[in-house]
Amino acid sequence: MQYSFCECAKGPLLIAIDGAGLRHVEFMQGERPVLPQPEWQRDDVALAPFVEQFAAYFAGRLRRFDLPLAATGTPFQQAVWRALCDIPYGETVSYLQIAEAIGNPRAVRAVGAANGRNPLSIIVPCHRVIGRSGELTGYGGGIPIKRWLLALEQETADHFALTP
Repeated sequence: MQYSFCECAKGPLLIAIDGAGLRHVEFMQGERPVLPQPEWQRDDVALAPFVEQFAAYFAGRLRRFDLPLAATGTPFQQAVWRALCDIPYGETVSYLQIAEAIGNPRAVRAVGAANGRNPLSIIVPCHRVIGRSGELTGYGGGIPIKRWLLALEQETADHFALTP
């Protein structure tokens, strides 16, 4: 596994890849930080295209990533993560809406658990999932980072909407 970091306003973001693609995108200062493992190798050159896309996202210039994804998870988790990728930039949905999108409206708690296991933060936009009443709920990076990501996207989305 190769890794590098992307700096953002909320601290470093760990980005890790292997031959199959992107395996981890994690905030280093979140509630459950993922740290590079001893056998991983830092390779800023190999990760430069990945870091560039994240820098563009944080600068408000990128709304959709074009990177090879290789997250591993159960079939249920994979279904949830695919549904998360359908949430439009700058918008939010509830856990119930994701459960309905995958054809299992009774699986709201399981959707929450799969959301929490997402190893590709931001790219698989688990931060766009909120409670049914509109409250911000769990996020591996912590609620302040979730709030910041949603505000970043909303500000950018509003800017693009106003630009002729």
